[in-house]
Amino acid sequence: MKQTVKQVLAWLAILSCGIALARADVPYARDLQKDAEAARAVQGVVLLVFVGAHCSYCETALNEFLIPMSGNADYLAKVVMRRVESTGFRELKDFQGHKVSHRKFAGDNGARLTPTVMVFDGEGHLLTKPVVGVTTPDYYGFYLDQAIDQGVAKIRAKLDSLLPSGS
Repeated sequence: MKQTVKQVLAWLAILSCGIALARADVPYARDLQKDAEAARAVQGVVLLVFVGAHCSYCETALNEFLIPMSGNADYLAKVVMRRVESTGFRELKDFQGHKVSHRKFAGDNGARLTPTVMVFDGEGHLLTKPVVGVTTPDYYGFYLDQAIDQGVAKIRAKLDSLLPSGS
């Protein structure tokens, strides 16, 4: 299969943000501006999972759903996943470049319960309704896919509307 220069650059952008292809994981958010840049490169979204310390539901969401998804090429082609520790004081750079703690970022985004999954565009705008809790494990993967796909569709529709007519 022939890859375009744009596709190769997109993959390089994702790799430069620290996504380890050999070992799937959902890294802690450190620089959401870089993550947003990587998401824009693949015309995708930034997925943030807000987790709490000693939260068994968070472990379920991560271990049974998000970590396996993060090692899947289909997801790597449309989403950059990061975790935010809702009660933690680890520092991150937000979408606007401001340094804040994970705790403050979670509060500013209304992530009161954990786990909460939010899907953002490259500017830090929420694209879909948050997925809060793991209420029904049998459907949780569907809810995640639905949020990701809705977010990606909004991004790509916006990009398509910017193209000149007849392209």
